[in-house]
Amino acid sequence: MPRGIPNARRDETAMRFTSFHVPLASVLLFKHLGVNHFIESYWYRTAARGSAASKGKGAAEDSTTAEFDVKVAAISISLRDRMRFYKLRVTTNAASIASTFNDQFKPEIIPEANDPYHVDWITESDEDTLVGEAVLRLSNPQSLNYLVRWPFYRGSFNTRVYSSNQLIVSDVEAILENVLRERLGIEKHSYHEYSVVIVIPDFYDRFYVDMLVSTLMESLAATYGAGISNACVVDMGATKTSIACVDDGLVIAETRMTLNMGGDDITEFLYVLLEKISFPYRDADLARSYDWNVMEDLKARLCTLAEGDVALNLYDFVVRRPGKATEKYGLRAYDEIILSPMCLFEPRVIEFDNKRVGMRSVAGPGVVPDVIDQPTDHVTNAMMISTQHLLPTAPMHAIIPAELPLSLPASGSQTPGVVIVAAQPHDLGDASGALNLVPTPTDTPVEGPKITPEETKPEGSTTSRTSVPPSAPGTSANATGKGTADAPMEISDTEGPETRPLPVIPQEQLHAHYSAQHQPSFPGGFAIDVCFEASKLPLDVAIFNSARAAGGDEKIRKYLQAVLVIGGTALVPGMAHALESRLQAIATPLVPNMEKVQLIPPPKDVDPRILAWKGAAVLARMDGISDMWVTKQDWDMFGMKAVKERCYFI
Repeated sequence: MPRGIPNARRDETAMRFTSFHVPLASVLLFKHLGVNHFIESYWYRTAARGSAASKGKGAAEDSTTAEFDVKVAAISISLRDRMRFYKLRVTTNAASIASTFNDQFKPEIIPEANDPYHVDWITESDEDTLVGEAVLRLSNPQSLNYLVRWPFYRGSFNTRVYSSNQLIVSDVEAILENVLRERLGIEKHSYHEYSVVIVIPDFYDRFYVDMLVSTLMESLAATYGAGISNACVVDMGATKTSIACVDDGLVIAETRMTLNMGGDDITEFLYVLLEKISFPYRDADLARSYDWNVMEDLKARLCTLAEGDVALNLYDFVVRRPGKATEKYGLRAYDEIILSPMCLFEPRVIEFDNKRVGMRSVAGPGVVPDVIDQPTDHVTNAMMISTQHLLPTAPMHAIIPAELPLSLPASGSQTPGVVIVAAQPHDLGDASGALNLVPTPTDTPVEGPKITPEETKPEGSTTSRTSVPPSAPGTSANATGKGTADAPMEISDTEGPETRPLPVIPQEQLHAHYSAQHQPSFPGGFAIDVCFEASKLPLDVAIFNSARAAGGDEKIRKYLQAVLVIGGTALVPGMAHALESRLQAIATPLVPNMEKVQLIPPPKDVDPRILAWKGAAVLARMDGISDMWVTKQDWDMFGMKAVKERCYFI
């Protein structure tokens, strides 16, 4: 039975299809206007080779292309398994049929007078700064001497295209001023008459908070918007997905996780899949804003996670380009419409490493002391649970006190041994109720043969000695199979039954030598980047691990029966059933007495994309929030300390 099928107890092999522990490698890059990062990605090169082959140029398929095809095939197999489980018909030759149709299709030219959605492109402008939709209507930003920048990326500042934090804040200020003036009619001289609630990410950066003077978290605001007090909130955006559990109106800090994927990954994956079946719009370039909008429109109308919608259907789309007539294309597609959003559950096709190329830390040398005093907000319990299998096991090293020399009998009847101190695993908090699916270091020291105290050495004896240090990690098991580490011993070139003393290694010297070679270089002092590795998890696994971090089995059942999915990516048809079935397949074998996983739908009259903002507005009107406002005088006098004292959410 494939991963994602409910009632997993019917088949004990259900977990064989669950990539629960291992977030796999992938191939995908991000989209960013103004800088053609996408052109440098493997996805773009693959699509370009496909276009060249369709035009008769051809290209030799390299090993990287074959590797990518294998990853796509793995997702296709998962889809076929689910379709067969639901007794849905599978069209085996759909790809060739769709490719033949798309390759022969010629676009229909639509006159400007007959185009109801004609775009008024900006070919010249005297404005120093353009904000919002006007930027997307620029015919050619480079020729008009405009630099297109996005100050926010993945819930923080976009440091990739900004040389300093001051430039980022300047652009954010320009956006806020424009929106307040153009959309709300609020001028600068009236700012003092209003109060502002700023919603920050659940997994926030303290320097980001300092620069925006933040007072609220996204998940908490979402629960207020939905009218509930307990939920596992999943906010699915364009470039990131945030997960956190809310208990009685407070975010449980140890359950927070951020996945480095979102709706943009679906758009780019859809583009690559359509290129493989001869996408009729052959001049598409996702680095151009209008071509990106074409793919966004196709994603919104075509993509689904409902297996019953998979069929060889005919679709149409319209391409509007500056200086050219509007073109209407036809498109036939089969499983591409469901494979693209499935990348959230099978992230092996996403190149996560390339997403952080060029990014830098917001923190700089000019940070004020009151911000430095705050604890670093990096690794959570949910992230530790998700990456525990990747953390290297600390080697069990020998400790030989300098004040207690040791010796060994020369008869060879006893294996050299030492007292082994087992390294303790990282503290994972209160997650005793959740099943530990990865091996953890033992808490019991490994016993070895006893070592006798040093005997008196006869005078006048001369030997040639060589000191042998402890063996490397992973080679400590002796020939008897008892797992005893090899002790530092003395090798003598003389024969005789007498014993020889071992060389003495002080504890301080041993620890200093080990620490120098195993110095941690990632946040939290870990050997791996826990935050980054946890961001590669499949969506269903990440939600389950977030619930595990809240506590025992009762907590897991509580939050998996109240999963609130918000954000623009949550609008994909079939998302609720896809999440429920996959979470059910994971939770049923692992959580005792697990009932049906349930997703809480947002209120009918509220767009899930703005649910958090609506909740923030509701919270701001409550009587008990009056003590949380930070005035201008408070900020000028105390800075971030005022926010920390007034806001009990952070």
